[in-house]
Amino acid sequence: MFHKPQPATIRFSCAPADEGVIAAPYAAKAYLPDWFRKLPAVDATVESPTNTGLTVKRCLPFLDAMTTGWIIPLAATVRMVIAEGGTRVETGWDFDRTLVSNHAMHQVKGNPMGQRPPCKFINFWTITTPPGWSCLFVNPLNRPNPVFEVVAGVVDTDTYRSPIHFPFFATGEDGMYTIEKGSPLVQVIPFKRDTTALAADIGAERPEEAETRKKILRNTQASPGWYRLFARAGR
Repeated sequence: MFHKPQPATIRFSCAPADEGVIAAPYAAKAYLPDWFRKLPAVDATVESPTNTGLTVKRCLPFLDAMTTGWIIPLAATVRMVIAEGGTRVETGWDFDRTLVSNHAMHQVKGNPMGQRPPCKFINFWTITTPPGWSCLFVNPLNRPNPVFEVVAGVVDTDTYRSPIHFPFFATGEDGMYTIEKGSPLVQVIPFKRDTTALAADIGAERPEEAETRKKILRNTQASPGWYRLFARAGR
């Protein structure tokens, strides 16, 4: 008897008391911003023989980045005050668990954010991946928000089975902001680690590489939908 192989699974687990109370993770493809949903694939108002009117909605690399992996949302609503040009950040909440804490300035001395204090969103979900799998944590791709930016990181979630918290900088203008429960904090992209490093081959292209490059470029120019079919052919 043949058994169908089981797909690799990423598990998000929380304390029993938190289940059904804190916001749960969800697939990134379930979170597409309103502006993107409303954007037509082709802008019919564009009238030019040199412009097809195609929008980013037809850009598969853009869409793939947005829909890859999972989103971990804010567990409960947080109020955030940004003041003194972003150098002072205060947070508050009514929830019975700590939702935001702080890092020390010396930990990021000289970073591009200047004197903006490093803060940290507290996460209550433990992420477990199969052996050999890690997770990349990034700001939700192609979906910046005007209030904060999470610092990217990679964690070996096959061995580190404990909640991972998310450092961030408040980037908004001075004022008070309400970040609602369920607001997306980070995009989680699982990837399989390779036991051998990928060697780099850097130099001028070979004749066959040049031919492939030209063919792909011409196909893309001849048919805007060609990349979608080409990219999916090997999957």
